Amino acid sequence: MLKADLSGKKALVTGASSGIGKAIASLLAECGATVAVNHLQEDVRGPATVEALNTRGFQALSAPGDVSSVDSAESMVSNAIDGLVGLDILINNAGTAATTEPIPFENLEMITEERWQQIIHTNVIGPFRCSRMAASTLKERKGCIVNTASIAGIGNAGSSIAYSNSKAAIISQTRCLARALAPEIRVNAVAPGLTRTAWTDPWNNEGKQVSIEASLLKRMVEPEDIAQGMLFLVVNPAITGQTIVIDNGRLPT
Repeated sequence: MLKADLSGKKALVTGASSGIGKAIASLLAECGATVAVNHLQEDVRGPATVEALNTRGFQALSAPGDVSSVDSAESMVSNAIDGLVGLDILINNAGTAATTEPIPFENLEMITEERWQQIIHTNVIGPFRCSRMAASTLKERKGCIVNTASIAGIGNAGSSIAYSNSKAAIISQTRCLARALAPEIRVNAVAPGLTRTAWTDPWNNEGKQVSIEASLLKRMVEPEDIAQGMLFLVVNPAITGQTIVIDNGRLPT
């Protein structure tokens, strides 16, 4: 397993109360970073994650806020930077599918205006808001940004047309911000395949098995797999503008 010495580094992870966000927040803390754990105000899993990390002897603080809201996102990032006294690593992980189970692409009626708005404001504009707010501090400290994309953004079927569009957009945003913020800030993304999370756990097992069988390694991606990929991008000084795929070698279906 990849480990690094991040002693003295300050990190903000959005959507860190469960799944991929919790895994990368925990890994960064284990590597010595002080981590701000972002979560929705009402999500009790966020403070529980912070308490668990601090109980283990790591350094973590709570950063409540909703990245889909401009005021909430901006104040959250500002408060996190103040609490951390700086920022070296921004993990833009918060996202939504705006559905409890996948919506077939041909079912256009279920892709409502409300779903579009929720997905785009959270998955696309939210990361941009956080990156924009953090940019000046990250530049001072020559930091980095890592975004959570998806294989749904590079041609594989996702949970809906809107979700797939949003992840294609975040891959484009990654390249654009890498250009805009260079050379001081590196910006990269990870594109997970089907990952075992609280969101995918209730899905139909038959549907998940199709994805597993389409992968070369015949397994689901674990949140810790994605965290390892993110840490790789955090510590490699020559990589920017890239999206790395972590999907167990899934073949097109």
